[in-house]
Amino acid sequence: MTDPQHRKLRFSTLDDLRKELETLERAHRAGQLRTTGNWTPGQNLSHLASFIRYAYDGYPPLLQHPPLMLRLIARLLRGVFLSSPLPRGVKIPGVPGGTVGVEDVSFEDGLAMFEREIERLARIAPTRANPVLGNLTHDQWLRLHLRHAELHLGYLQPA
Repeated sequence: MTDPQHRKLRFSTLDDLRKELETLERAHRAGQLRTTGNWTPGQNLSHLASFIRYAYDGYPPLLQHPPLMLRLIARLLRGVFLSSPLPRGVKIPGVPGGTVGVEDVSFEDGLAMFEREIERLARIAPTRANPVLGNLTHDQWLRLHLRHAELHLGYLQPA
């Protein structure tokens, strides 16, 4: 079932993601970028940047100790999370608002933050274990962040 409010995106590489960001930036400059979700374009971008940054610099306390059952199930289904679209509307248990890292910044600031973290991710593997999925290889980190970007950038609609 398709949802006209969410674009179906699929990124195989960081270059695919960079091309999408160029499309979004052009639409924004032309005044033709709209969002169909609950967040501004800047929030979507800052959120994506934050989750890459956490993998290097550490996760906020609210994310450091997810429920054991969630970790067990997620680790069993790790391959699915890394290869399939992430589900929409999921809220992290015990976290006010359901997630973190949703700073409301301008599109330009969010884009700069996200691009900086993408370049970091391209150069070196994250150093922290994911609180839910555990230790990941560099390729697995790349795939996880590509799936995450597909989810959030799908709410940004270039005309």
